[in-house]
Amino acid sequence: MSLIPTKTPSVVKKMFPKYVWSISTTEAVIYLTFDDGPTPEITEWTLQQLKKFHAKATFFCIGNNVEKYPVVFQKIINHGHAIGNHTHNHLKGWKTQTNDYLENASKAQQVINYQLSIANSQASSVNLFRPPYGRIKPKQAKQLQALGYQIIMWDVLSFDWDKDVTSEKCLENVIKNTEKGSIIVFHDSLKASKNMMNTLPKVLDYYSKLGFTFKSLDFTGIV
Repeated sequence: MSLIPTKTPSVVKKMFPKYVWSISTTEAVIYLTFDDGPTPEITEWTLQQLKKFHAKATFFCIGNNVEKYPVVFQKIINHGHAIGNHTHNHLKGWKTQTNDYLENASKAQQVINYQLSIANSQASSVNLFRPPYGRIKPKQAKQLQALGYQIIMWDVLSFDWDKDVTSEKCLENVIKNTEKGSIIVFHDSLKASKNMMNTLPKVLDYYSKLGFTFKSLDFTGIV
């Protein structure tokens, strides 16, 4: 059983106040995020689901995947979603030297910015960073912040990647823990595809019927 909580405890948020865990708002707004893409077919399927509900999201992309699948990445941009940096090779910050970690994140950003320039997208000025696994050393975070990045964490984990979590449990994780301003983590990856593809349409439908809207993080004023 995972020791990672589905809902980020308030004490953790207070311990790391310079990270973005959720957005303070009285509006019925949710911030969906997708990690580890772009991935052929899965990312494209995700974009179509979001489009059905006029939903915007934030995609934290692995630089290596952007290099391999630039056409899929361009589709994310064309659909009007926000982009974040998820390192070039999905590194664990705790197990990586700080200089190596920063170089890897910089490499990802160069690839991302190049693709954004092709799309003539203003999103290139938005520096969002999510550490893979949520594991980042304080020194790594401080140096990234000094470069202008916002460290984006989460309020709710769907656990879509966990093979021991059923699709029903994945949905329950989101429904039971989401509130106004929640940042929710999904993955547009092969590993998470079964749970994510079963859960995402139900989450979009459920919260849309409750009057919620889905926004990307570049509209929140945090950057």
